[in-house]
Amino acid sequence: MNSPTITTFQFHSAGEVIFGVNCLRSLEDVTARLKTKRLFVITDKTIAALELMDYFRGVLSEAGLLVHVFDGAEPEPSLDSIHRSIKIGRQFSPDTILGFGGGSVMDTAKLTATALQHGGNLRQYVGENHIPGPVLPLICIPTTAGTGSEVSQAAVFTDVENQVKVSVLSNFLRPNAAIVDPLLTIPCPPTVTADSGMDALCHAIEAYTAIPYPRYPLPNGEKSVYQGKNPFADLFAEKAIRLIGKSLVEAVTNGNNLDARTDMALAATMGGLAFSNAGVALVHAMEYPLGGFVHCSHGRGNGMLLEHVMRYNLSTNEQAFAQIAEWLGEKTTGLGVAEAAQLSIKSVSRLRENVGMPARLRDLGVNEEMIPVMAEKAASITRLMRVNPRSPQVQEILEIYKTAY
Repeated sequence: MNSPTITTFQFHSAGEVIFGVNCLRSLEDVTARLKTKRLFVITDKTIAALELMDYFRGVLSEAGLLVHVFDGAEPEPSLDSIHRSIKIGRQFSPDTILGFGGGSVMDTAKLTATALQHGGNLRQYVGENHIPGPVLPLICIPTTAGTGSEVSQAAVFTDVENQVKVSVLSNFLRPNAAIVDPLLTIPCPPTVTADSGMDALCHAIEAYTAIPYPRYPLPNGEKSVYQGKNPFADLFAEKAIRLIGKSLVEAVTNGNNLDARTDMALAATMGGLAFSNAGVALVHAMEYPLGGFVHCSHGRGNGMLLEHVMRYNLSTNEQAFAQIAEWLGEKTTGLGVAEAAQLSIKSVSRLRENVGMPARLRDLGVNEEMIPVMAEKAASITRLMRVNPRSPQVQEILEIYKTAY
């Protein structure tokens, strides 16, 4: 039986958010506050090969810590890659974990911090609120602008056996400190910048158009990390959408533009604050099996599905979609709400095209035989479906996939 209403909402963030150009220099202060002595840094081989890593190591050396760097994190990480991080971390015996990289790196750091503190099999933590208590102290420093993992309560890995991405969700996963320095995103290549930016846009739009918190459908006695659409999340979603509409294309086409990079770094963190409280919905539910089948980046899958899910959800809150159109720079003055709402879809489609993202799922390697299985898998992700303002049946999800195919 579902409870009739949820009349309150909560809002969570990382323990501390430090934002600004050159704010990486604050790392020494952060580790001092956490009383860090042994720091286990998790990154990937791409980041480790950049000059950026030399800068980072220089900042670390000033902190006077015993540091071990693991550079084996993987994009869309498998359990095997996370287990390697856990194994090496256990040998080093750190008192603090630091994720330095994109969303997959930060998610690997979160799950490593969980395993080193609580042990067990990572599969036992999949879903909501299965982590029994605080994880090892955690610092996240993003080098991309998209996932918002530096402030979120989520960590995603790929379940290779079942060809689907799965999430561990707990407010214990929110980092003790997020250090968001736009300078660190300058080396990010155009394709990753585009995918990450569309991911941030998806987070903000799904949060802003989620089912309102008083109607969020939870079974009696069940708790969720998501709250549904709420005033605090709306504030962050609006700002993120405005910044992305203003600066994503420039960040992709002129990666050395620090103003655009700063806008996108801020948008990603704000999108993370919005979605990790309000929730993400049908786009993410459909991307998880898509990514599991064809191993596309999370941001690319979300970016390609977003306009199609927006069209499906449009009738639930045309005013919200009309507002999104305006925030993305569309001229809505004098238009009716329904006409302005339609412009939000056109604007997202144009933005996707302008950053060079393909239009069709077939361009990612999807074939028609995959679609029914993906639809079944997406429909089964209840924690995301209940955030969506409409409750789709499997056949409706199948049709959205076919339209996007």
